[in-house]
Amino acid sequence: MAILDLDHVNIRTTDLARTQAFFTEVLGLTVGWRPDFDFPGAWLYAGDKDIVHLVAVTREHQPSRGSSLDHFAFAVDDYEDARRRLDAAGIEYQASEAPGGGIRQFFLTEANGVTFELNCRIPASA
Repeated sequence: MAILDLDHVNIRTTDLARTQAFFTEVLGLTVGWRPDFDFPGAWLYAGDKDIVHLVAVTREHQPSRGSSLDHFAFAVDDYEDARRRLDAAGIEYQASEAPGGGIRQFFLTEANGVTFELNCRIPASA
């Protein structure tokens, strides 16, 4: 067996509409097909791939930052567009650059306390 890729991330939320709006309106994911589970939720897509699964719950959970699963990351193609979207939505973030790694990053935490990063590779000619 060989792991080929990260398939998706699952986020439990007490406010499905707000969480879905963040990922669709700010990050540009789209709502797509989801199996007919017996609990509410949504599957959010980047192109043809479901990458974020949302599950509506009634009990709050602890933030991810500092827990065993601290954060996850998305690769993005346009650093400045990402910054504009985050700024326009009033989202707080920490911008950084991986030392010697050729990657610029934004670290942010969404409303459910889930921390993630947006990574944009710096072109080799930059």
